[in-house]
Amino acid sequence: MKDFIRGWLHRYLSDHEALVLLLILASGFLVIIFMGQMLAPALAALVLAYLMQGTVNWLQHRKLPHILAVNVVFIIFMALMFAAVFVLVPLVWQQVTGLLNEVPSMVREGQKLLRELPELYPAFISEDQALMVAETISGHLAGFGQWALSFSISKLPGVVGIMIYLILVPILVFFYLKDKDELLGWVGTRLPTQRRLILQVADEMNEQIANYIRGKAIEILIVGVVSFIAFAYLGLNYAVLLAILVGLSVVVPYIGATVVTIPVAIIGFFQWGGSQDFMVLMIVYGIIQALDGNVLVPLLFSEAVNLHPVAIIIAVLVFGGVWGFWGVFFAIPLATLLKAVMNAWPNVQDT
Repeated sequence: MKDFIRGWLHRYLSDHEALVLLLILASGFLVIIFMGQMLAPALAALVLAYLMQGTVNWLQHRKLPHILAVNVVFIIFMALMFAAVFVLVPLVWQQVTGLLNEVPSMVREGQKLLRELPELYPAFISEDQALMVAETISGHLAGFGQWALSFSISKLPGVVGIMIYLILVPILVFFYLKDKDELLGWVGTRLPTQRRLILQVADEMNEQIANYIRGKAIEILIVGVVSFIAFAYLGLNYAVLLAILVGLSVVVPYIGATVVTIPVAIIGFFQWGGSQDFMVLMIVYGIIQALDGNVLVPLLFSEAVNLHPVAIIIAVLVFGGVWGFWGVFFAIPLATLLKAVMNAWPNVQDT
């Protein structure tokens, strides 16, 4: 056994480049685990800079100076951010408030439906079971107002965090775009001169992460806009809020679409009941999800993601549990990073 372990270590860790890469990866994961929340604004700015770097490069190819291209893209970014803050956020907040006010009446309507189930389906549910579920809902409903108040108060510190994001993130985005070469050069001076393996993995991951982030942003935008148009056309209540939820659900592959179906179905059911309008809503929603999964995702990520669905789900669970939202968002790039390292690592003994 000792000879096997010694041989394995010699095969995969005898090269100093492999040791340096292993140290970099371990340090990166430790930073994520212990400092991920503190560095969230810097990481959010890095994501946005990735999104905008392609436009900066396009402008530079059109003979625009680098600093002028950065300023043009940054001005457009700030205009979109102000539009989101002063137009979209108040509208979403208004719909969230309206939905919270409507929840008690929706719960009472649900209790009424529960009491009718034993008469409609006596073979599947008894009166005692329906009564027990109704009483449980009543207990939760009694504390709903107190929960809503405590929830709003507890989120006040989060408002301060949002303000910090609104100030720090644009500043960081500007300097990421403006000084990209200098920042990458500084990082390069801290790496060993012989870094073939590191560059091989870094080049592959730089292209894939950039493609993934841009593709995911496009997917969120397309799915969200199409969902809003469909919901608004059908006259569904809280169309903006639900469309945003549907758009953001694509961040979590497979799981997000399943979870966001619940609020869409509940709101549609309590608005229209089991009528034809509700059926049309669910059919349209199913078509949107089907087109996203079978057309949009392969079109956007055919070259950026080559992972088995099981690997994707495990990556979402693991990295999401370690790093929260950002872990979920970067689950696929991080899983792709591990795959790239494993693909490159066996070649170390040939160097």
